Amino acid sequence: MPPMEPEILDKWRRAGKVAAQALEYGGTLCKPGINVNELCAKIEQKIIELGAKPAWPAQASMNEVAAHYTPEPDDETVLKDQVVSIDVGAHVDGFIGDNALTVDLSGDNAKLVEASKAALAAAQAMLKPGVGVAQLGAAIVKEIESRGLKSVRNLTGHGIAQWVIHTAPTVPNYESRQEDVLEEGQIIAIEPFATTGDAGMVHELPNANIYALQDKRSVRSMMARQALSFIQTEFNTLPFTTRSLLTKFDSINRARFALHELDKAGILHSYPPLAERSKGLTSVWEKTFYITADGAEIMTQP
Repeated sequence: MPPMEPEILDKWRRAGKVAAQALEYGGTLCKPGINVNELCAKIEQKIIELGAKPAWPAQASMNEVAAHYTPEPDDETVLKDQVVSIDVGAHVDGFIGDNALTVDLSGDNAKLVEASKAALAAAQAMLKPGVGVAQLGAAIVKEIESRGLKSVRNLTGHGIAQWVIHTAPTVPNYESRQEDVLEEGQIIAIEPFATTGDAGMVHELPNANIYALQDKRSVRSMMARQALSFIQTEFNTLPFTTRSLLTKFDSINRARFALHELDKAGILHSYPPLAERSKGLTSVWEKTFYITADGAEIMTQP
């Protein structure tokens, strides 16, 4: 890949730093007694205060839910003793920092949290041009399985591009036969998921409430047209949720109706919550990296 222009690399770095600071802040807030709405709202506000924009709604997935859980505006869930995986993204002009961590509020699952964190560290130590993504997957699964746990096989790390969260290469969380190798100039997220479950696989739950624009076709409903214009301006192709539209609409029901109309018309892509199939607890640890000539730079560094 060609060398990255300095001003573009600076935007990646700024986004990564904000994402990391917001995630660290979210980790300090993640305590028994806080409502998940309050937690996610404060993380998103921190991103804005730090000079970036949320690249997607802050997520606080709990227990067997590994990813894609963000609260509806009227969600009254209060944290108690859950295993909470916080996923935070920030962007500067579409250049994205992506990172995640897991907090065990019960105090009983230190090994689970350690597994995904150690797997990330093992992969990070290997990052440089020419390293195969299959090698990274082998290192990840080794760390997780050495602790008597399973790696979640159908969730992966990934490349990142401007306005695009998931792109090539896919970075597996198991020993695969993929032939892709890392290249200088790539932006990638390493994202190991560990689970106490027997399946080591996730499946989609109903009631998705995270969306992204996938088609700009016209719609009849005035409310849906207003929402579509707002989404194009505010989020481009990046994900958003119901509460993201509350600055445009004066009620939850109006926002939900507009989203329903756009989703029904095939204009939106939805991201359902993803839960471990055997209902095992899950953990994740994630950072974004820039592959350099002789290694990797951590982009999501507080």
